[in-house]
Amino acid sequence: MTTPTLAPARPVRPQITLQVLRRELLSPHLVRIVLTGDQFDGFSANGCTDTYVKVYFAKPDLGLTPPFDLAALRQTLAPDDLPVTRTYTVRAVDPVARTLTIDFVVHGDEGLAGPWAANAQPGDALTFSGPGGAYAPSPDAAWHLFAGDQAALPAIASALEALPGTATGVAFIQVADAGEILQLTTPPGVEVRWLFGHGPALLADAVDTATWPAGRPQVFAHGERTAMKALRDVFAARGVQRSELSLSGYWAQGRTEDRFQAEKREPIGQI
Repeated sequence: MTTPTLAPARPVRPQITLQVLRRELLSPHLVRIVLTGDQFDGFSANGCTDTYVKVYFAKPDLGLTPPFDLAALRQTLAPDDLPVTRTYTVRAVDPVARTLTIDFVVHGDEGLAGPWAANAQPGDALTFSGPGGAYAPSPDAAWHLFAGDQAALPAIASALEALPGTATGVAFIQVADAGEILQLTTPPGVEVRWLFGHGPALLADAVDTATWPAGRPQVFAHGERTAMKALRDVFAARGVQRSELSLSGYWAQGRTEDRFQAEKREPIGQI
C-alpha cells in the first residue's frame, strides 16, 4: 500500500506589532500610516515592490493580546469574535529610520481597516504578518506598463520609484477624481495617466486604446477583480506572455475581503 504524500504546510509567518509614529492624509481617500517600534527588526524586506502584509484586527472589548494564536482562539471564541485579517501593500521600509509605511484607502466608516487608519493616533498598535509579494520591475524590459486603481497605487508608486533612470513606459491609474492625484517619482521616460471615474471597463479601455511603444513590455496590473479580468483579455489580444505579466485582483466590488478570499477558490474568483 502506498502512503500518500502530503503537501508541505505553508510556513507560519511570525506576527509583528509596531506602533503608529504618525498619520498623514495624502488625498481625500488615502491615509498614510508610518509605523515603528521594538519589533521592527522582525520584518525582513523581500525586495518586491508589491510587498504586502496581513494585518490583524481584533475586537477591542475582548482584550486579546498579540501575537494571536488563531488555532487556539478557534477553540474558545465564536467565529464572529476571531481576529480578522486584511491585506495591505507595504509602501516603504526605511531601515535607517526603522519605519514601515502602509497607505490605506478610506471611505468613511466603510470597512474595517480604513476607519482604523482614519482615526489612528501615535502610539496605537498594529499587528501584522508577512511579507508576501512576487513582483519587481526588471531593468531588462523594453518598457513598462502599469495599470491599477487606488488600492494598487502604493505598489505602482513603489515600482515607479524602483525603475532605473533610463526606463520608459506608462502607468494608468484609476481614481475617483482629480482630488486623488498624487505626485509620484518617475523616470523622465515614464508617463503617468490618471483616469477619473468608476467602473471596471475604464482601465481596460484606456490600456487597449493607447498606442503601445515598440518592444515587449513588462506588465503590472493589480486592482478590482472584474477590471483585472477585462485587462487579462486585453493583454492576451496584445500578445503579452504570462512570464511578462503580473496580474492580480486585490478586491472585488460588493465583497468583503473574507468573501473575496474564499471566492479565489471558486470559478468566479479565478483570474
